[in-house]
Amino acid sequence: MLGIDVLEADGFAAVKGKRIGLLTHPAGVNRRGELTIDVLRRAPQTQIVALFAPEHGLYGTEMANVNFRDTTDQRTGLPVYSLHGDNRKPTAAQLKGLDALVVDLQDIGVRAYTFSVVMRYAMDSCFLYGVEVIVLDRPNPLGGLKVDGPGLDPEWNSGVGAYPVPYVHGLTMGELARFAAGQPGVMPVSDAIRAQGRLIVVPMRGWKRTMLWPQTGLTFVPTSQYIRDFDAVMGFAMTGLGCEYSGFEHGLGTPNPFRLLSFKGQKNADQLEADLTGLHLPGLVFRKRTVTDARGRSVNGVFVDIVDWEKWNPTELSFQMMRLACRYNPPNPFAKIKSSEVDLFNKHVGSTAWWSALRQNGSAVDVGFWLQEWRAKARVYQGQARKYWLYD
Repeated sequence: MLGIDVLEADGFAAVKGKRIGLLTHPAGVNRRGELTIDVLRRAPQTQIVALFAPEHGLYGTEMANVNFRDTTDQRTGLPVYSLHGDNRKPTAAQLKGLDALVVDLQDIGVRAYTFSVVMRYAMDSCFLYGVEVIVLDRPNPLGGLKVDGPGLDPEWNSGVGAYPVPYVHGLTMGELARFAAGQPGVMPVSDAIRAQGRLIVVPMRGWKRTMLWPQTGLTFVPTSQYIRDFDAVMGFAMTGLGCEYSGFEHGLGTPNPFRLLSFKGQKNADQLEADLTGLHLPGLVFRKRTVTDARGRSVNGVFVDIVDWEKWNPTELSFQMMRLACRYNPPNPFAKIKSSEVDLFNKHVGSTAWWSALRQNGSAVDVGFWLQEWRAKARVYQGQARKYWLYD
């Protein structure tokens, strides 16, 4: 049972008698597939007065990285405030008159994804202006035990990463909210305001940390244009870093986004398959595949398949691909990118130190050294994060 299911089963107690706003998107549904918007509209003694939309919009119709304006929801007549336009955080005027802001957003378990960020930004404003936050919890599709990749250096805190957590963080949205509210330094408000902030998390029932998305029995609703199923979620964790600067392409526009790898015009599928296989990455196998893309063109590539979940280190492939790119496109494609692109690269990866090593050493960069560094830091993080767990 999702947070919205538990809320309804409990008679909507957490929202009863309150004027509420709702921050949600198309994946904000109950286990029967009904939009949380519609479920809350029938909640007794509750008045839903405003909707808040993250990146991609309330109904997922906006493209990635595209700002959009406030509007009116044609289905309900409610105002829709854009949190991916003139402001990224709810303003005092938008929160005026609300007793609580309900958050029902589906995350994919990866730090560089804007839905967890917009939740924390909403918490910042609500704590500042005295509005209660109610988070309806949802599964982490990657489970609650897999933690991997670099953490977030403080200077790279941004709209694509707002928590000091590893790239694959192992928390649900409700647990991330508890982490933000409880861990000093995560939210930009003062400790006094953070201590006075009101956060309620409505937890799921029946979810365990060992569960991956297919084990929940729930239907996966696309969270963005290229994250349409669990296969893409796993792919995003593996290949979502650095491709746009390296010469690698990761299957966008094909039936296998983030899973089908190719290298722009320079390496055939046979060579790429051999080189990727030669990396001996735990838990992965690489197979040539030919697919038809959205334009009807034939695309040759190498499909990344996960064959051992326990051994799989999600982010390792991305960093090995960056090293390979320096070999395929000498002397170093990362040394040529603009300073603004360097900033965006670091915001996603989170690690200034990795960028410095990659730029300086190119194909000789010691990926193994950095993996060990990040794993050691991840163990420290897991000790901090455990106290915010809601599930065994």
